[in-house]
Amino acid sequence: MTRTYPELLDWSLAELSRRIKQREVSPVEVVDATLARIAAVDPKLSAYITVFDEQARQVAKAAETMIAAGHDLGPLHGVPIGLKDNLATAGQRTTAGSKILADWHPAHDATVTSRLRRAGAIFTGKLNMHEFAWGGTSDNPHYGAVRNPWNTERFPAGSSGGSGAAVAARMCFGAIGTDTGGSIRLPSAINGIAGIRPTYGRVSNHGIIPLAWSMDTAGPMARTVEDCALMFGAIAGHDAADPASARVATHDYLARLRDGVQGLRIGIVPGYFFHHLQPPVHAAVTAALKTLEDAGAVVVEVGIDNIHGNISAQLTIESAEPSTYHQRWLRERPDDYGADVRTLLEVGELLLATHYLQAQRYRSLLRNEFLAAFATKVDVFLCPTLPFTAVPVGAMEVVIENGESEDMLSAIMQYTGVPSLTGLPALAVPCGFDPDGLPIGMQLIGKPFDEATLFRTGAAFQALTDFHTRAPRI
Repeated sequence: MTRTYPELLDWSLAELSRRIKQREVSPVEVVDATLARIAAVDPKLSAYITVFDEQARQVAKAAETMIAAGHDLGPLHGVPIGLKDNLATAGQRTTAGSKILADWHPAHDATVTSRLRRAGAIFTGKLNMHEFAWGGTSDNPHYGAVRNPWNTERFPAGSSGGSGAAVAARMCFGAIGTDTGGSIRLPSAINGIAGIRPTYGRVSNHGIIPLAWSMDTAGPMARTVEDCALMFGAIAGHDAADPASARVATHDYLARLRDGVQGLRIGIVPGYFFHHLQPPVHAAVTAALKTLEDAGAVVVEVGIDNIHGNISAQLTIESAEPSTYHQRWLRERPDDYGADVRTLLEVGELLLATHYLQAQRYRSLLRNEFLAAFATKVDVFLCPTLPFTAVPVGAMEVVIENGESEDMLSAIMQYTGVPSLTGLPALAVPCGFDPDGLPIGMQLIGKPFDEATLFRTGAAFQALTDFHTRAPRI
């Protein structure tokens, strides 16, 4: 493939970090190349809402001075990172992809933002998203529809579509997304990158505009599993400013990255995990499972009796909680919402308390079934990330099988809803391409606060495959 950008932009975050530390390349050089790439490509993708040109260059010079003086802030020192635009950045516009917050300049950073700053990351800008994170397409009426770098006529999924597109298109080396019903994992799969939804409470939500606070999480999106682990180590951990933050010790997420999967028990749920898929998705995820099995993993079939109710429960909670947060704006500024988000918020107000409470009861039931399986039978579960590949921009229906169209919003959450409801961690990893060259992803689901095993499993798969090394032609 002919490259129209510097070779360094193809390096993984981990490789860039090593080369910066060894002073083979400077943060200034890397930032200049990244900003040039954004200027050249983003007009086609609309992945950024705001680009921090001058600030990024100033921070890069400071990072270079620190390195020359012998000060090393860690593996993210001098690395260009993008932030989804629902994370507060002190003194800089934070829109949450909305018209309502178009001029909001928060006084303080989100905790994730400040932790990345302390780790030496250089922010390239704020990334486009589905308005207020309430949707799965990133078709934003205020800042432009984000497009997929593998095919600009296709969607990048959402709601962290700008994060996924920017990482895949080499416009940053990693990005932060947020995930309520799948908004990190879906765009990771659709854009051919890795992304992790942490255990609920593992990463602070302080300073992040909420969608549904009982399921909201934030996490890294990057080209490799190792890159995600590097970023995760900088942002994970208890935060007193977030009431839902867990007081659970973090780990060295790189320590077991090369341990392989010999003896690892991988659970699959017959009749659900490999059901109702487009044929290329079925073939790719089945092949990925076989790759891990050939590497020494043991595949175990597990019955989860109540798994089929997860989409209904997720839609109920993910409708009621956002409508609560937006209640005042919805009355005072209804015309400032995009039509799709306004409709979803209005629908959320029609739900009864009994609907919401039954959905919450179901969450406990489903979580207990998964915890029982983890306790006795499996170490991780494996399934597709979503049942189809990227649809055209603007499409609201999808054909999965039998030539029948169905609602995309429901179909897109077939697999991502399970970790969202149960609060379990889940890692999306690229595992193939369809005949049109569009990426396919698998999802690994882990035990509470055991992100390290997910990273280990994903890294083992990437050591045996090259899907994560491929780049879109844009």
